[in-house]
Amino acid sequence: MSLSPRIIALLLSLCISFITITFLSFIDETNGTILFTAGIASFVSSFFLTFYAIEMLVFSEIKKMRRTIHKLKLRDFSISKKALLQTSNPIKAMNDEIFVYVSSKQKEIEELKKMEQFRREFLADVSHELKTPVFSAQGFVHTLLEGAMEDEAVREKFLIKAAKNLDRLDVLVNDLVSLSQLESGETTMHLEKVNLVDLTREIFERLEKVAQDRSVSLKIKPDKLESALVIADKQRIDQVMVNLISNAIKYNNEGGKVVVSIEEEKKSFSISVKDNGPGISQEHLARIFERFYRVDKSRSRDSGGTGLGLAIVKHILNAHGTSITVMSQVGKGTVFSFKLAK
Repeated sequence: MSLSPRIIALLLSLCISFITITFLSFIDETNGTILFTAGIASFVSSFFLTFYAIEMLVFSEIKKMRRTIHKLKLRDFSISKKALLQTSNPIKAMNDEIFVYVSSKQKEIEELKKMEQFRREFLADVSHELKTPVFSAQGFVHTLLEGAMEDEAVREKFLIKAAKNLDRLDVLVNDLVSLSQLESGETTMHLEKVNLVDLTREIFERLEKVAQDRSVSLKIKPDKLESALVIADKQRIDQVMVNLISNAIKYNNEGGKVVVSIEEEKKSFSISVKDNGPGISQEHLARIFERFYRVDKSRSRDSGGTGLGLAIVKHILNAHGTSITVMSQVGKGTVFSFKLAK
């Protein structure tokens, strides 16, 4: 039952009237007429006094507070007018409104704190990643300008090193631009039929030299699979596969192996890239898809990575309506898996 001001006043008036009649009934001189008159008088007077006190002194102020909360919510959260229907119990309604409002604000504050922390970390990471190749190239060029240019061997060596650092800077900037476009939704996926088997073989050929240098073997499973047609953006899925396979090679053990498995399901193909390298500890697994996050910072930088590859992979697959998962066990290897529609 809703406890409106009328109902509260009615209940209190009945109680007061009952108490009054009960008290008077113990007096010998009172009769039925007196009891009836006293009951009616006490009921009417207490009803109006109680109703006035509750409505004017309590409920009216509560309704003002509630209207203020509604205005704040309309401005902050764009709540529809249907949610603002008046209720007969403004005390409970106000309590509910305040609870929801405070909870929403608390979540908003927590999100803002997370975003601020992420922004600080991102700016620090970007500045560090940009600074390293720029300072290196700058050092080599200034050394040449200060006199080392006369020595032909030194000149060529320093120019090669400066060029490598500038190439690294170019890759980093391109990855940042690509990631920014993917996150903002500016990049359109050009969907077409893609044979994953042919695509994987092409990538194996491109990465053959890298794999040979580390004595890593590359394999597709099942062995006799010739075709796996999916609907995808060929260029972007190529980018995904290159990143996953090259990572599996770079961070594998010497003499290890990389296996790309393509399994047919009812409406899709499940793709997994597995290595038998050192694996990734649980503390890092939840963060490896973050921008610039590296499990082994020094090793990643030495191998030429920008720290953006897996973040780009995640966003490309999200744009295809799917997601990537990772399972890893220290000392036994890592498996990255995702699905693509047939």
